[in-house]
Amino acid sequence: MPKRTQESSSDYSSDDEPDVKASSSKVLVHPNRVLPLKKGVVGKGPVIYWMSRDQRMKDNWALIYAAEQAAKTGSPVAVCFNLVPAFLGAGARHFGFMLRGLQEIAPRLEAHGVKFFMLRGDPADTLPELVSSTGAALLLTDYSPLRLGRKWRDEVKEKLSIPFFEVDAHNVVPVWVASDKREIGARTLRPKIHKQLPTFMKEFPELPAVAQWSSELPQPDKIDWDELIKEVTTKGAAVPEVTWCIPGADAAEKALADFLSPARLSRYADKRNDPCARALSNLSPYFHYGQIAPQRAALEAAKLKPKFKEAVESFLEEMVVRRELSDNFCEYTPNYDSLECAAEWAKESLRIHTADKREYIYTKAEFEKGKTHDELWNAAQLELVHAGKMHGFMRMYWAKKILEWTNCADDAIEIGIYLNDKFSLDGRDPSGYVGVMWSMCGIHDMGWTERAVFGKIRYMNYAGCKRKFNIPGYVSYVDKIVRDTQAGKNPFSGPPPPDPPPKAKRGGGAKKAAPAAAKPKASATPAWAKPKPTTAAPKVDLAEFDDLFGDDDGGGEVVKSTKKLRGSSPGPATKKPRA
Repeated sequence: MPKRTQESSSDYSSDDEPDVKASSSKVLVHPNRVLPLKKGVVGKGPVIYWMSRDQRMKDNWALIYAAEQAAKTGSPVAVCFNLVPAFLGAGARHFGFMLRGLQEIAPRLEAHGVKFFMLRGDPADTLPELVSSTGAALLLTDYSPLRLGRKWRDEVKEKLSIPFFEVDAHNVVPVWVASDKREIGARTLRPKIHKQLPTFMKEFPELPAVAQWSSELPQPDKIDWDELIKEVTTKGAAVPEVTWCIPGADAAEKALADFLSPARLSRYADKRNDPCARALSNLSPYFHYGQIAPQRAALEAAKLKPKFKEAVESFLEEMVVRRELSDNFCEYTPNYDSLECAAEWAKESLRIHTADKREYIYTKAEFEKGKTHDELWNAAQLELVHAGKMHGFMRMYWAKKILEWTNCADDAIEIGIYLNDKFSLDGRDPSGYVGVMWSMCGIHDMGWTERAVFGKIRYMNYAGCKRKFNIPGYVSYVDKIVRDTQAGKNPFSGPPPPDPPPKAKRGGGAKKAAPAAAKPKASATPAWAKPKPTTAAPKVDLAEFDDLFGDDDGGGEVVKSTKKLRGSSPGPATKKPRA
């Protein structure tokens, strides 16, 4: 299998696979899903699973592997979670959602015989201490490609004298199996993932029974969940919790079932790029905190493919290929949140255009408060601030305008990541970083016709959005979201909005024209645009929206040569009065 290099350990190959054969001789977890961070012989003693990214009991390959290994020696299993109060700027919105989910699974683990330890502090101190006090024979953790998680794992590894394994419980195809390098884009990763799906996209086994945790072993402290949640949410009160998205595995399963209902799923193929339509799954917070397995969502969606082929294929493309592409990018790109990770054509183009005159310049505070001249951008930001999410289509427009309205790409990237991580329930996630980097510096994209400010980065503007969906309708929709979230209501519940009546066809000179209908007011039911038919794979490829991003949009100077570029728009950027 592909090799993944780890510091102070040899490359992982088929000869290095951990012994995962249980006493029944049936292997529950594919050996290539497991990566040894620190090798050694697993002796008799407790197996500890350091839960981090995949915060669930059900359908968790890491937990299944822990129980499988423990069964070989008749040893007990414990799960620990290490709470780091100052985690990448997370606020009450994030800590509240996470801890309420953990509160749900902790007693269920205990009921299965798995002890749950809540640790607090630096993992480099707390994890080795727990391992030592329990006499653990094996420590394992779930996989994350982000730098901070890598740092924690490396620091813990250096203080251990027992084997330490990492299990990819997040991706359908383990990241190191799918590819051993940073992929150019979805078109290169897709066939590699599709090739591995028959091997890895299997139904989950039941969690094996585990040995009883001896009374002679250290016992976890009783957790006062209400007090703990109050403590962390008080400290992070500047970004309050949202009430529309209920945390926990039970709510995640309900959200999945709701999305896969005929009324919802039938809309996904055609309406998912319309921010006025309730067509998205809203599963990203649950995926981010690992409260439901993406593989479970894929398995359940695949069952409906005979009836909803286009919708299911589009959903699986987004949830499996595109989401796992983000993990691939962060896995093989240490500086995944810096302009330095961009392709040379993108870096050179953006640097050339740094001196271009900007029509508008805004500060981080103005962006954060949604105080720009653009009602569409402001609405997207308000959706993020109040709902903790932003429609996926609007995320592209939102990020590209930050690039357009800041002094340079470095500033734009910093502001975009800051806002996303601060307000989005699924912030601090590979998909979020890749979303910003795709929009601002062409990650997983190609060079486009050169224009001022953007250079060769794909362009997107208000006029293109206006042709695609009802902007006043979206602004009104966000106003309702703000009202509902402030009132503690779920703005995304209930039946989806009705489809608008079909537009009358043009032309036919010989036919008598029908009486003109009254022009609807701006607040009327949004007139969703019909998607262009496409046979190209994948159906979610943004090439569908060429007229949205392409040069025919206008609204920006298209530059024909770098000679003109360097000599045009001299002087500092200006900020026009807001309309």
